[in-house]
Amino acid sequence: MIVAEGLRKRFGELVAVAEVSLRAEDGQITGLLGPNGAGKTTTLRLLYGLMKPDHGTVQIDEVDVVAAPLAAQARVGVLPDAHGLYPRLSAREHVRYFGELQGLRGDALEQRISTLVERLDMRGIVDRRAQGFSQGERMKVSLARALVHGPNNVILDEPTNGLDVMSTRAMRKLIRGLRDEGKCVLFSSHVMQEVSALCDVIVIVADGRVVARGTPDELRELSGHRDLEDAFVKLTGVESVESLSAAGGQAP
Repeated sequence: MIVAEGLRKRFGELVAVAEVSLRAEDGQITGLLGPNGAGKTTTLRLLYGLMKPDHGTVQIDEVDVVAAPLAAQARVGVLPDAHGLYPRLSAREHVRYFGELQGLRGDALEQRISTLVERLDMRGIVDRRAQGFSQGERMKVSLARALVHGPNNVILDEPTNGLDVMSTRAMRKLIRGLRDEGKCVLFSSHVMQEVSALCDVIVIVADGRVVARGTPDELRELSGHRDLEDAFVKLTGVESVESLSAAGGQAP
């Protein structure tokens, strides 16, 4: 379980996160939504300890991320917004390296790698160097790195970004599978169809603040709109896209 209370983060004069509190439960998929610049990625980075908040607290399975970052990070697997791979390492070497960073060794680590290779359908790439991998292949390796230590909590930043239809379907199946195993899954996405299909709970942020939270049906009821995309626009107060469309794509 991931619990954040009163998170704030600024960079000079820019307030990236003004006031964010959220709770992502085990056995649920929690979606983090917001328009561009709303503070989603910064919030995720605060949750897994890549950044320290200026104010507020984060706990992962009741371990404080600021006070005990390594212990907290051992309990979470992260697919960040950038999937940087070392081009000269094979997929297997990437996953093995991250497993060793998490304290895994020997047969236990190799068995874990083999399980992930099968689960993520990486048989054709596992012993190839990462240089030249497609976006989908890079995503598989990055996800295997995140899951190698068997974390109870998984944070995914735009997990289907750039994937083709079949890879997207496979990713959605994997996310549901993690939820069904009782894991806490927290992910951000801009794809409303994906959010509607996957999320048990949705947290919407705008201007660095939580503006709404609830199930998809609760958010539809709160906004007065039956379509989740329309509900999102209403709850965030972002009407600029509709205004531009009505004006033929020209700024008013």
